[in-house]
Amino acid sequence: MDMFIDGRRVAAQGGATFDVLDPATGETIDSVPDAGRADVDAAIRSAETALQAWKATPVAERARLQKAAAQLMRANAEELGRLLTRELGRPLAGAIGEIQRSAELLDVYAEEGLRLHAEMPLTGVAGEKIIITREPVGVVVAITPFNYPVTLLCFKLGAALMAGCTVVAKPAEDTPLSTLRLAELFRTAGYPNGCFNVVTGRGPDLGMQMIEHPTPRKIAFTGGTRAGKAIAAAAAGTMKRVTLELGGQCPAIVCADADIGAAAAAIARHAFANSGQFCYRVNRVYVERPAYAAFLDALAGKVAQLEIGNGLTSNCALGPLVNEKIYRNSERQIADARALGATVLTGGARLTGGLYDKGWFLPPTVIADANPSALVMTEETFGPVLGVAAFDDRTEALRLANATVYGLAAFVFSRNLAVGLTLAERLEAGSVWVNDIQRSNQRAPFGGMKQSGIGREKGRYGIEDYLEYKTIYLSYDAELR
Repeated sequence: MDMFIDGRRVAAQGGATFDVLDPATGETIDSVPDAGRADVDAAIRSAETALQAWKATPVAERARLQKAAAQLMRANAEELGRLLTRELGRPLAGAIGEIQRSAELLDVYAEEGLRLHAEMPLTGVAGEKIIITREPVGVVVAITPFNYPVTLLCFKLGAALMAGCTVVAKPAEDTPLSTLRLAELFRTAGYPNGCFNVVTGRGPDLGMQMIEHPTPRKIAFTGGTRAGKAIAAAAAGTMKRVTLELGGQCPAIVCADADIGAAAAAIARHAFANSGQFCYRVNRVYVERPAYAAFLDALAGKVAQLEIGNGLTSNCALGPLVNEKIYRNSERQIADARALGATVLTGGARLTGGLYDKGWFLPPTVIADANPSALVMTEETFGPVLGVAAFDDRTEALRLANATVYGLAAFVFSRNLAVGLTLAERLEAGSVWVNDIQRSNQRAPFGGMKQSGIGREKGRYGIEDYLEYKTIYLSYDAELR
């Protein structure tokens, strides 16, 4: 499948390609271009050319096109979902759900875009007016990871297009196919050529070529904190704006008075969704000691119900990890926890035999009595591994929860809403869930504190990150003649 530049399919100018593999079977699904500097320049020039007409397009027309694209995504959700399952390994129901949720977000962005407005302060000075307006920042480079390739692109794409920006996207090398198919649907919806371009390639060099290119005015990135820091440093060279949604090491605090069954069910569901391959999952759990044993029993029971298999051919809860690198990090954290005296309550080793020999299948792994210094309690896992430890004092639990460079999400369980709200207010995280873990709301801001990122996505907050303020001072003859 070729790249998508200026409204059409194109191969890399150098002719290089690389294969996209099915992580469940190891089979080659397709090949895509391995782009170089000339391809990056062509895509960015296309976006730059399209920008002038697109930013002058009425907002109502932008909203109409975005809603049309969202409807096409719904109509093609099963096809896109199957493609996503093949390249990522997530069970099909979850992949189709990602497409549907992404379409919903595009609709929300379209509605919020129609509500944006300029201001005119009442100065009371004859012959003078001040107009405070907002304009699109310009060409946007969107760099996305493998774990939710459509959703995390739509976080950026839907906001940028509604703001009047044009976009050049670079998907992860493991999951480029769903993004390329999405670009076709946007073209079918009626978007002008150059508004949405997709460049594919391997390694960080291609992304840096896009970031360092003088034309783009904003970089929108979701990925690891180390890569985010490098992107921020490179973007500073030309003062590009950035939205960075980075890593997480998200804590949950379970108080003794919590509904233990509800807490265990929510944590099991959330920690192991998408095989743990997302940044705001529960990574570590602190349980008040009187409830510790009961919580472990309840959690183990819920985890035992999670089946693992090929997400395209079975009704399973977990598929394989996307590649060996991601698997090895989980393996390393499990070994480290064992060495520090923890107990592996469930899972703990790669599955083998039959279909499991073809992919990196790791069952949901619960590590009990985890040492506070263990990697699973201090580093992002990005896999189906969950650390659990007991605490005696809620102040200490709060200290442990906040003792991290990350601040993306956190979770609290307590029947005492005063306790729950107090903990939520004191947790250093961009989003905090109390007594359940729902999906993040499409209209609410999403992003992190500390080294979990800069900026916010979703709702009107996301669109505003793609706009620049402009103040116009207007003087005129106030006399009536």
